[in-house]
Amino acid sequence: MNLIRSILFVIWLYATLLVIGIGLWPWVLANERHVWTALRTWGRTTVWGLRWIVGARVSFEGLEHVPQGGALIAMKHQSMLDTIAPALIFPRPVYVYKEELGASPVLGAYLKRNQIAVDRGGHAKALKSIVRGARDAVAKGGQVLIFPEGTRQELDAPPDYKPGIAAMYKDLNIPVTPVAVNTGLIWKPKGLIRKPGHVTFKVLPPIPAGLPREEFMRQLEEVIERESQALLPPEKRRSATSS
Repeated sequence: MNLIRSILFVIWLYATLLVIGIGLWPWVLANERHVWTALRTWGRTTVWGLRWIVGARVSFEGLEHVPQGGALIAMKHQSMLDTIAPALIFPRPVYVYKEELGASPVLGAYLKRNQIAVDRGGHAKALKSIVRGARDAVAKGGQVLIFPEGTRQELDAPPDYKPGIAAMYKDLNIPVTPVAVNTGLIWKPKGLIRKPGHVTFKVLPPIPAGLPREEFMRQLEEVIERESQALLPPEKRRSATSS
């Protein structure tokens, strides 16, 4: 039964992406702010599908910490859901996405409108491009969302935070809002199966601007990992799985 529900959900996920993406494209061409209209609409249909097809509920906590203007957001990354649901929290999310996703049907056209592409093989050049893109997006009131570990992680994977967020933090000289998740409980980094359950996106108090690089990275990793682990049942926490 779980396999059947998962297949139906995947069909729902991409069918709604196609319908919403094509249906709203004329409005996006007229005004790029409708990229966020489309993202929010897809986010709602995805959460609906998880609830009524898979039997999985999605909650949001710490909404009092959501910035309304230009901001940097650093989120734990465990599933594809982490790239969809933030549009239901942040008013103008700007994702740092893998450049190759720009070639994907429908979604790629939206990403190219006002999101930030990164060439993972570009190293220093890519990092400079991300920083420039983040600077421009924040100046326009966007909330730049980056996954500090760069890719989706299993629940028990050790932390692997990359330096890109530190470069953005230093250049923009603004606070960073961390977000903890436990989405891997219902939606693994890879594979077809989606599981029933209840997952949470928890927006945490911002880390203030101006900290030394090492101290910033230490605080960022510590708070995201601690709060993400706290969202897991005891038997799923890293200390339990590694013992």
